Amino acid sequence: MKLDFHKNHILLFLTVFAGFLLISIVVAVGPALNVQNINKPLPGSKPLTPSEERGLAIYVSEGCLYCHTQQVRPLHTDKQYGRPSAPGDYARMKPIDFWRFTPSTLGSERTGPDLSNIGKRQPSEAWHYIHLFNPRAIVKESIMQAYPWMFEIKENTTTNDVIVTLPPEFTPEKGKVVAKQDAMDLVAYLLSLRQTPIKLTGNSTDSTSLNTSAGDQVNKGNQLYSTQCASCHQINGQGVSNVFPPLIDDPVLNDPDPTEHINIILNGLQGKVINKIEYASAMPPHRDLLTDEEIALIVNYEREKWGNTDSVVTAQDVAELRKN
Repeated sequence: MKLDFHKNHILLFLTVFAGFLLISIVVAVGPALNVQNINKPLPGSKPLTPSEERGLAIYVSEGCLYCHTQQVRPLHTDKQYGRPSAPGDYARMKPIDFWRFTPSTLGSERTGPDLSNIGKRQPSEAWHYIHLFNPRAIVKESIMQAYPWMFEIKENTTTNDVIVTLPPEFTPEKGKVVAKQDAMDLVAYLLSLRQTPIKLTGNSTDSTSLNTSAGDQVNKGNQLYSTQCASCHQINGQGVSNVFPPLIDDPVLNDPDPTEHINIILNGLQGKVINKIEYASAMPPHRDLLTDEEIALIVNYEREKWGNTDSVVTAQDVAELRKN
């Protein structure tokens, strides 16, 4: 009589609860612990700094993960975002605090581009601040919401203020746009999103090798420009007014000697006067983000598209300047 589930409700409840626990351990807890044990952080990866951790919390609270993923699929359409994601990419993820679980940054919606490698694809702090303040200032057709509450308008700024330079049509009539701490932390987190290189084994080939036909080089240069340069200089090379210089009619691109062109990509640039306009926004250095072959492909593509085409840059040319 005691084992009668129809009448002994306590026994029924305990049996169902025990079954639930067993299934949870077998299906969820066990595999999760196993994955955590066998997947360690990738060699060369770094834990988040306190500022980046605060930025992650803001990233979650502002709902960025509802439109952006952090999982690059092994598909041709995702190739522009980086290499396919690996379990080790997420080994450093942990709960935000005692009350909040590990954030689901992988996401499922792809309303916006994947951000797994955004720190490498777009390493410009200035770009991210402008994009957060008003995405339309950078990408006219963007449907992303603006985050003006992360900024303030100040008439009297200090040397410690992070001033955001905007195109004329988005600049306030009085004062300057200054980033608040939330904006600085969120940008710090976004810039930390850089995929750790994974050493490939077997008969792998370098997709950026210059030992290809001229047509392939142009296509690869176009792809690299689209992922690394177009967000600032725009896909048509027209730049963003008073913020990021246009490449069309740029004297550096039209100079027969490509040395300065290569050095700017390697080492970055700020405060340059181009065609009588001073550009205060800093272009970050790419020496640690791009290989010699990739920089050569970008230089050749930009010069073929908008500048002097008499000289062809090789990876060796870039390597020699990198040493100096």
